[in-house]
Amino acid sequence: MTQRFAPSRLIRIAPAAMLAALLLSGCMQKGSEPEAEEKEETAIPVEVTSLERGDVAAVYTGTASLETDADALVVAKVGGEVVDLLVEEGDRVTEGQVLARLDGDRLRLEMERARANLRKLEQEYNRNVQLFERGLVSSGAFEDLKFELEALRAVYRLSQLEYDYTQIRAPIAGVVAERHIKLGNTITANSPAFRVTALDPLIAYLHIPEREFRRLESGQAAELQLDAIPGRRFTAKVQRVSPVVDPTTGTFKVTVEVPDPDGQLKPGMFGRFNIVWDSRRNVLLVPRVAIVDDDVSDSVFVIINGKVERRPVITGYAKGDSVEVVEGLQGDEEIVVVGQSGLRDGSRVEVVRRSSSRLASDAL
Repeated sequence: MTQRFAPSRLIRIAPAAMLAALLLSGCMQKGSEPEAEEKEETAIPVEVTSLERGDVAAVYTGTASLETDADALVVAKVGGEVVDLLVEEGDRVTEGQVLARLDGDRLRLEMERARANLRKLEQEYNRNVQLFERGLVSSGAFEDLKFELEALRAVYRLSQLEYDYTQIRAPIAGVVAERHIKLGNTITANSPAFRVTALDPLIAYLHIPEREFRRLESGQAAELQLDAIPGRRFTAKVQRVSPVVDPTTGTFKVTVEVPDPDGQLKPGMFGRFNIVWDSRRNVLLVPRVAIVDDDVSDSVFVIINGKVERRPVITGYAKGDSVEVVEGLQGDEEIVVVGQSGLRDGSRVEVVRRSSSRLASDAL
């Protein structure tokens, strides 16, 4: 049986249906507005830099105190009274320079006596040479005279040496670090008189972990920075490397030589040594601040058409605020140096500043 609606009932339903349709259309339009807003991503302001090339080096850094390479305690080799002091503490001296003199009258007289005895015997020997050639002197007597002459010559040379010891000389070139005697003192043989210290070059002993053993060798260049002289860098050189590793500490000893022609360095100064054990030229460098480390790999954000691409990189040696990039970049990219903490791969960015890589670290 077909149901039929009266015309009057249809007239009443039509306005209600039209109202419901209008309300539904309005709700659909309102719901589409947030979706449009979500599609418009906000650009993140960043600072970027171009890349540069330069030289880098692998450096081992260690600390040590400066020491003298040569230090000599000067002792009197004969006894006597100190009659002359020729140097004071702090004076520079050369090897063999006279530092002080002792009263040598007795030794001088003994030397003159030995010389007189020698001359007398030499004259007698010369006469016996002629007699021996004529066969007037036996071979045994002539040989005894010859041995006696040689012994007397040794006595004379010994007396000369003893007299020369009255002049106390510097055994090495350096600086008078200490003076142990005073004018008028009477000293005995082997009494300390001076201490002479060689200040150029100075040396330092670095005790380096054994894992670095194959990297260091004599002749490598080094650099020294001192707490006592801030802002200055001094050149140094690895002088020798111990061929053995201490089993107790697991370290080996490296001796570094520090030239000091101007006399600015002093023994006992504490410094930091940088030993260059490898170097590379014309490599690609990026600012250290541009590298993002997520504990798994290193990466940088590269600008491409207003967006960023997170690109993994393999780093090498460091040079100040820059780091070598071994793999991952070509060299013509622009990378983010400020603002990368809020970036994701594909984020839209707005470049607010471009700087050279040398200035990138100053942006922070």
